[in-house]
Amino acid sequence: MTNLHRHAPLRVALVGLGTVGGGVIRLLQTNADLIARRAGCPIQIVAISARDRNKDRGVDLSPYEWVDDMTTLPGREDVDVVVELIGGADGPALTLARQCLAAGKPFVTANKAMLAHHGLDLAALAEKAGIALKYEAAVAGGIPVIKGLREGAAANEISRVYGILNGTCNYILTTMEKEGRSFDDVLKEAQELGYAEADPSFDIDGVDAAHKLTILASLAFGTELDFGNVAVTGIRHVIAADIAEAAALGYRIRLVGMAENGPGGLFQRVHPMLVPLDHPLAHVDGSLNAVVAEGNFVGRLFFQGRGAGDGPTASAVVADLIDVARDEYGDALAMPVAALAQQPAADAGARIGRSYLRFKVQDRPGVLAEIAAATRDAGVSIESMIQRGASHDDSVLMAIVTHAGEERCVRSTLERLQGSDSVLQTPMVMHILD
Repeated sequence: MTNLHRHAPLRVALVGLGTVGGGVIRLLQTNADLIARRAGCPIQIVAISARDRNKDRGVDLSPYEWVDDMTTLPGREDVDVVVELIGGADGPALTLARQCLAAGKPFVTANKAMLAHHGLDLAALAEKAGIALKYEAAVAGGIPVIKGLREGAAANEISRVYGILNGTCNYILTTMEKEGRSFDDVLKEAQELGYAEADPSFDIDGVDAAHKLTILASLAFGTELDFGNVAVTGIRHVIAADIAEAAALGYRIRLVGMAENGPGGLFQRVHPMLVPLDHPLAHVDGSLNAVVAEGNFVGRLFFQGRGAGDGPTASAVVADLIDVARDEYGDALAMPVAALAQQPAADAGARIGRSYLRFKVQDRPGVLAEIAAATRDAGVSIESMIQRGASHDDSVLMAIVTHAGEERCVRSTLERLQGSDSVLQTPMVMHILD
C-alpha cells in the first residue's frame, strides 16, 4: 500500500563509503528538496559505517554518526532502512543482509554477487517479514532495468534478455576497435584511468557480467537464480586481429550476457560475440551498458545508459530509498519465491547459430586441409575463410565463419584438432548474434 501522507523522515544507515557511498551522500544533499517531495518525506542519513574512519572521501561526513560495528544497525530504533555498499558475495555484507531482514528492516543493496549467490534466501526472508529488499543499483548502474522488468514488462512473457553488462569490458573492446591497439595495452590504460581494478579478473573474465545476468534471467523468466549454470568466457583472449576481421565481415565484438528460457531449459551465457552493425548493441561504446528484453506483447525493449560510477549507481540506490519511503515494493524477484520455476540448464550444444573461429597455425602446406577436414568430419559448414600472411614466427592467423548449425559441431571441430602440431594455441570461438 502506498503511503501518500508520510511526513516523518526516512532514516537511513549507510554502510560502505567508497565511490558509490560518497555519491549517495552527495545526491541526497544536492537534490534533498526534490527527493523529499517525490518520496513524501525527507530522506536523511543518520548513521554511517566503513572500514577506515580517517580516509578522505571528498565529502563532509561530520553531520553523520560514525558506527564502527555495523551489526548494531539492524536493531536500532532510529534506523528505518539500511543501505549496503561494501560488496562481496559472502562475509560481512551477507551477514548484515540477513540480520536486517530477520529484524524486519528494509534493505537496499548494490551487491550483485551476493544476490546471484544468495538472492533466493534473502528474497524469502524479505517475503516472510513483508519488507523491502531493493537492488536496482546491482545491475547496469543507473539504468532502471530492474524496475523495467519487474514492473513495466510484468504482463509480458519474456523470451530472451541479453546485453552489455560490464563497462570495463566494453571500454576495452571499443577502444581496441577505434584505435587498433592490443588488449594488454588498453587494459593498462583502463586501470590508470580507474575504469578497471588493479586485479581486473572479475570484469575481464566475465564473472561480474554473469552475476548481473543471473539476476536479469530470474526477473525476466520467473525462474530461480542459477549462477552455477552460467557459462562464462571473458575477453582476455580477444586480439586486435579478431576485431579487424569482425569489422571486415560487418560486425563489432562485444561481451554479451544472454539468457533464454524455453522447452529445453534455461540458457545463460556470458561470451564475446560478433554483433551485426545494424543491431543497437553494436553502437554501445565506451563504458556504457545496455540491456535488451524481448516480450511477447511489448516487443523489443532497449535500455541504455551509464552502468557504473558514483552518479548513476547512487541514482539507483536513492530511487530504491524513495520506493521504501512510499511503501512501494513487492516481491524482490517479482513473484513469491515459491512461485519461481526450477528450470534445468539448457543444452548449449543444441543451439543453432553461426560462429567465428580463429586459429593461429603453422605456415606450411596441408594445414588448411587439416582444418577443413576437421570441420567436415564434425558437420560444420564453412561460410567463409580468411588467412593472413605469415608473421615473424612462421605462423599465420586463420579465421572461419560457419553457416548456421548446432554449436556442438563447433566444439567437436576443436576436439578433433586437439594435439595437432599445426595449431599453435587454443583457438578462439565467438558466436554471432542473430
